[in-house]
Amino acid sequence: TLQEWGILWKQLYVKHKVDLFHKLRHVMNELIDLRRQLIQGHLAQDQTREIKRHITVRLDWGNEHLGLDLVPRKEFEMVDPDQISVSELHKLSDSTRQRHGDGCRVPVSHHLFINLKSFTYNSISEDADVFFFLYDTREAKQISEKFMVKLNKNGGPKNPEKVDRLCALFTDLSSKDLKRDLYIVAHVIRTGRMLLNDSKKGPPHVQYRRPYGCAVLAMSDVFHTITDLKEEKDFVLKVYTCNNENEWYQIQENIIRKSNTKYSAPSTNYGLIISLQLLRGELEQIRRENQAVFNRALALTRKLGFPDVILPGDIRNDLYLTLERGEFERGGKSVQKNIEVTLYVLYADGDTLKDCISLGSGEPNTSEYRSFVLYHNNSPRWSEMVKLPIPIDRFRGSHLRLEFRHCSTKDKGEKKLFGFAFTPLMREDGTTLSDESHELYVYKCDENATFSNQGLYLSLPCCKEDFNSCPNLPANLPFQRSPKETFWVSTILCSTKLTQNVDLLALLNWKAHPDRVLDILGRLRQISGEEIVKFLRDVLDTLFCLLDDNTDKYGPLVFQSLVFIINLLRDSRFYHFRPVMDSYIQNHFAGALAYKELIRCLKWYMDRSAEVVRQDHIQEAMRALEYLFKFIVQSRILYSRATCGMEEEQFRASIQELFQSIRFVLSLDSRSSENLVFTQAALLNSFPDIFDELLQMFTVQEVAEYVRGTLGSMPSTVDIGQSMDVVKLQSIARTVESRLFFFPESRSILLPVVLHHIHLHLRQQRELLICSGILGSIFSIIKASSMESSVQEEVEMMVESLLDVLLQTLLSIMSKSHSGEYVSCLLSLLRQMTEIHFHHLLNNFHSKEELKEFLLKIFCVFRNLMKLTIFPRDWSVMRLLTSHIIVVTTQFLSPALHKNFSEADFDFKVWNSFFSLTVLYINQPSLQLEALGPAKRKKVLDKHGDMRVMMAYELFSMWQKLGRALQPFVSIKPVLSEPVELYSERSYSQSISL
Repeated sequence: TLQEWGILWKQLYVKHKVDLFHKLRHVMNELIDLRRQLIQGHLAQDQTREIKRHITVRLDWGNEHLGLDLVPRKEFEMVDPDQISVSELHKLSDSTRQRHGDGCRVPVSHHLFINLKSFTYNSISEDADVFFFLYDTREAKQISEKFMVKLNKNGGPKNPEKVDRLCALFTDLSSKDLKRDLYIVAHVIRTGRMLLNDSKKGPPHVQYRRPYGCAVLAMSDVFHTITDLKEEKDFVLKVYTCNNENEWYQIQENIIRKSNTKYSAPSTNYGLIISLQLLRGELEQIRRENQAVFNRALALTRKLGFPDVILPGDIRNDLYLTLERGEFERGGKSVQKNIEVTLYVLYADGDTLKDCISLGSGEPNTSEYRSFVLYHNNSPRWSEMVKLPIPIDRFRGSHLRLEFRHCSTKDKGEKKLFGFAFTPLMREDGTTLSDESHELYVYKCDENATFSNQGLYLSLPCCKEDFNSCPNLPANLPFQRSPKETFWVSTILCSTKLTQNVDLLALLNWKAHPDRVLDILGRLRQISGEEIVKFLRDVLDTLFCLLDDNTDKYGPLVFQSLVFIINLLRDSRFYHFRPVMDSYIQNHFAGALAYKELIRCLKWYMDRSAEVVRQDHIQEAMRALEYLFKFIVQSRILYSRATCGMEEEQFRASIQELFQSIRFVLSLDSRSSENLVFTQAALLNSFPDIFDELLQMFTVQEVAEYVRGTLGSMPSTVDIGQSMDVVKLQSIARTVESRLFFFPESRSILLPVVLHHIHLHLRQQRELLICSGILGSIFSIIKASSMESSVQEEVEMMVESLLDVLLQTLLSIMSKSHSGEYVSCLLSLLRQMTEIHFHHLLNNFHSKEELKEFLLKIFCVFRNLMKLTIFPRDWSVMRLLTSHIIVVTTQFLSPALHKNFSEADFDFKVWNSFFSLTVLYINQPSLQLEALGPAKRKKVLDKHGDMRVMMAYELFSMWQKLGRALQPFVSIKPVLSEPVELYSERSYSQSISL
C-alpha cells in the first residue's frame, strides 16, 4: 500500500495539493512507526489490537483521500471474498466505510489527572496543606475523596522526594458525572499561629491548623480548553481568603456564586498552578498506556460511593466521616472558644486502630486526626471530611471518639480538654451507621479524665435514638452529659462487605425469626441493588435454603425474589455481576430439587397470561427466562447426578408441558391487549437465550423441534401489529445467530419455518431491513458450511422459497437506500447455486410463460445493477464479485433461453432483454481494464480474468444460434462491434479456459 501511496504522493506535490501532501506524509510516517512496533513483537495482546485498529483507520483514510479502492476488513485483517458470503462482504464494506475517521471508541469511565506545579504565596510564610476535590455545585456536595498536598513555608513540597510528583488521578467519573455542574475545589489550610499577623496570639511552638483560602475551577472551562484526548493543559487557580470564618464551611459556594462580600480576592500572580489531563477507558488500560504518569507516585483518588459500573472484584470498606458543626457553651469565659476536635478510631479492647484515618490521598494514613480551629466560635461549622479505611474484621466492635479542646492563645498556648462525644460504627442488629447526619451527645470531662476503660462511656447513650432504647440509666454516671451542647457528624459508607440495610440482614439471618420470613421476602424489592449485589451469593444461598425448608410455603415468594435479582443484573450498573451469577450457578449452587418448583411457578405464570389484566409480574418472569433456565438445568443436573438419572421421564414431560405453555402465550391474539403484547415481546426477547441451556439436557434435534414448534406457533404477519412483527423477527434473527443454528441437523429443522416467516414479510414488503439481516446471517452460515453435504439441500430449499420473491422485492426497491442489502442477498444465493440447482430451478416451471416471467425479472434486475449506482465507486471488490456472479448466472440461464424461446417459440422480448444485458455488462466502466493502473489490472486479471470476454463469448454464441430470427436485432450490431473487437485470439483462449 505504501508503495502505491508513494507514487501518488509525489503526484500531489506536482499538482500543488500541498495540504494533502503534508497530511499524507504524516500518516505514512505514522504507519511506518506503527508497523515497526508490530514487527518488534513486544506488545501485549490488547496493545497489538489497538495498534492494528490505528493502522486500519489510517489506511482507510489514505485510500479514501487518494481515490483508491476500499479494502473490506474483519478484525482489522483483510478478508478473502472467496471465503465469505456476498452478504457478509457487503456488511464488512459498509462497516469499513462508516469507520472512516473514527478515532476512538467512547469509553465507560473517565479519569481526571491533576498535577500541582507550584503555589505562589508570599504572605503566609507557614506550612500549608492543600486539599483538592471535585464539587457538584448544583447539589452543593463533594463527590470525590480529597487529594492532599503538604507544602512548606516556601510553597514547595514538604517532603523533598515529592518534587515534581504532586499528582493525583480522580477515577471512575462517568459520562453523567461530566455533565454535572462540577468544579475542582482547593482548600488551603495553614499550620502555624492562631492569627497570621499577630505574634502575640499563642507561643510559636504551638501549631494550629487554621483555614486560609480557597480556589475553584469550573470543569466546563477545562473541557472547553482541553479539546484533544490525553492533552495536558496548565491552569492558574486564584486563592481567595474568607472574610468571616463563620462562612468558611461554604466558601467555595460563595466564590462560585460570586458573593464577593464574603471573600477577598488575591493580588496579581497569586495562586495555584496546576496541569490537568482527561483520560478515558478502564483504569488498567490507562495504567498500561501511561506508565510515565503512574511512575510519579500517582495518588488514586476515588469517587465517594460506588462508580456507575460496579465490578465484582472491587473490594472496598471505606467510611467517610464529615465533621459538620457543633453547639458549645461559653463556659464562663468572656470570649468564645477556639475549638479543636481530635478523632480516634478505637477497637473493642480499647486500643487505638493504627493508620485508619486518611485526610486525603497522596499522604500516609494516621492514627489521630486534629481538625482545623475556627477562631472565637462556639458554633463552629467545619464541613471537613476524612476517610476511615477500617479493616473489615475490625469494624464490628469499633467506635469513634471525638475529643473537644479549647485552644488558648495565652502565653502557654494550652489545649484544654472540656468534652467528648462517641459513636459505635455498628449497631447491635449488625447494620452500620446510616448515610445521614447524626446528632451526638457531648459529655463533660477535663484533662484529668481517663479513657483507658472505654466501657465507662460506651454504656452511655451516644445520641437521642440510643437514649430512647435504654431509658433506665443509673444516676451515678461516670460522665455527665452537657445538655446544651451537641455535635453533628455525617457518614457515607462505601463497603462491599458491610450493609446498612436492616431488611437484608433479616433475610440473611432468617432462622432467627422464622415467623417473619414471608414479610422479609415481600420487602426484598425495597433493598437497593448495590446492597444485593454485594451479598449476591449469600442472598441466593438463603433463597434456595428457604425453598428446601418449605417449598409450598415459600416457593412463590422465592421465585418472585429470584426473578427480581435476575432482572437487577440486567441493569447496566450491575451487568458485570452476571459472571458472578454464572460462577455461582456452576460452582456453588446446590439446589438439586429447585428445578421442580421453578418449572411449576414459571408454567403457572405463563398459563395466567390469558386471564389477568396487570401482567407486570409475568413480564418480569419472561425477562428472567435465561437465568431461570440456567438454574433449572443445573438443578436437574445435580439431581440426576445424585440419583443416577431418576425421574428423567418426569423432567422431560415437565419441559414439554412448559413449552406448550410458551406456545400458548405466543398464540394468543394480543391486538386488543397492550399488556399481553408486552408479555409476548418479553418472552420472544428472552427465548433465544435458553437454547444453550437446553442443549445441555437434550439432543440438538430435540431442541430444534422445541424451537420450531415455538416459532411456528406465532401468529402470521397479517394477524399482529407492527411492533410485535418487529419483535418476532428480532427473535428469529437471534435464533439464526445462535449456536443451535450452526448445527446442520438442527438447521434442516429450523430453516423451513424461518424461510416461511421471511417469505411472508417479503411478499408484503414489511420490515425489509430486519429480513435482510436475517438472510445475511443465513447466507454467511451456509457459506461457512459449504463443505457439508446438507448445504446443497438447504440451498435448494432457499431457491424454492426465496429466489422469486427476492427478485420481486428488488424490482420494487432497487432505487431505495437499503437495496444494497437485498442485492447482496440475491448474489449470495446465486453464488451458492450449482449446476444442479439451476437445472432443478429451470425444469420446475409449470409453463413457458412462468419461465419467461422469471428470465425477464432476473435480466431486468441485472440490468438495473449496471445502470444504477448500487455500490459506491471505491467498492471495487464488491463490484467485481457482482460482475463475476452475473456472468456465471447468465451462462447457466442462456441454454434455457435458447431451448425454450427459439424457432417456433421465438420471443423477441426475452431475447432483447438478454442482449441488452450483455451490452450493458461489457461496457461497464468497472470492467474497462485499460483504464486501470498496471498493478490493479494484473490483480483483476489474476483473480477474475477479463470478464468482458466471457460475456462477449456468451453473446456471440447466442447470436449465432438465432439463425433466421436475427433480423429484429440487426440494428444493435454497430453497438456490439466495439466489444467484439476485444475478442482477440488470446482472449478467446482465456475465456475457454475459464
